[in-house]
Amino acid sequence: MGGFFQQLAKTLADRWISLLVLPGAFFLGAVWVSVSLGHRDGWDVALLTRRAQSAAADVADLSSGAQALLVVALLAAAAGVGFVVQALAGGTRRVWLGQWPHPFVTLAARRTTRRRARWHRLVEERRALEAASPGTRTREQQDRIDAAAGRVTGLAMAEPGRPTWMGDRIHAVESIAYHRYGLDLTYGWSRLWLILPDPARTELTAAHSAFAAAVATGTWAVPYLLLTVIWWPTVLVAAAIGLTGWARARAAVADFTTLTEAALDLHGRALAVALGVGDLAEGAGPLTLDEGEHITHLVRKGR
Repeated sequence: MGGFFQQLAKTLADRWISLLVLPGAFFLGAVWVSVSLGHRDGWDVALLTRRAQSAAADVADLSSGAQALLVVALLAAAAGVGFVVQALAGGTRRVWLGQWPHPFVTLAARRTTRRRARWHRLVEERRALEAASPGTRTREQQDRIDAAAGRVTGLAMAEPGRPTWMGDRIHAVESIAYHRYGLDLTYGWSRLWLILPDPARTELTAAHSAFAAAVATGTWAVPYLLLTVIWWPTVLVAAAIGLTGWARARAAVADFTTLTEAALDLHGRALAVALGVGDLAEGAGPLTLDEGEHITHLVRKGR
């Protein structure tokens, strides 16, 4: 047990440093640079060097006890900033997944409508290309059809229902589960998760963790953006951090939704068997529409 608790403490310490202290320390450094230079001397490297040397000399003149207290204070401040940013991550997640708060409901609805109209237009273009070559197709014709299909799925995997791309990836899985299998994932996912084999859970957990880490990264753009009030170059740092987090989040959501759909395809029948809806003797295969609708009726419990 002693070894277990030592390893646990090491893991927690590593996560505390990587998620809170290091990003917070970098931000505190950016705050010091912002205050030292300001807008007027935004790119004055010589001035920054002189002030850094002066600050280092001031710290060197302190007693060892005062220096230790300063380090502790800086670590505490860095962790505090990290906790604040982690608290803001929920807002970033909601924005990226299209779950916009009440003041932006109208804007979200308009954006969703535009995305839906564009999606249907792209679908019609693909169908027109397919209709123009119903028989044997040339390689060029098939390439145009494939490119049109790629534009459709690049926008959304199913008819858009959210104002953002990431939100529509989640919405698409829910839509496919309901219309293809009759399963309402809002109520059925927790049951499916409990019967998934360990390899499937591991892959899904890794994809979700990657998305959570990307959200945390992107959220750090917010405090850097606030620093632009003092030092305008931080807008470049904020943009770089925000774009990095956003790009990683898109990739993680794509992986997570692909794995979720695969888990539903491969293990939906196991859920039906576990709930007494399907019969394993019927053989392997995907969940049928009737089985999915029966599962949805069971797990909703009249809700």
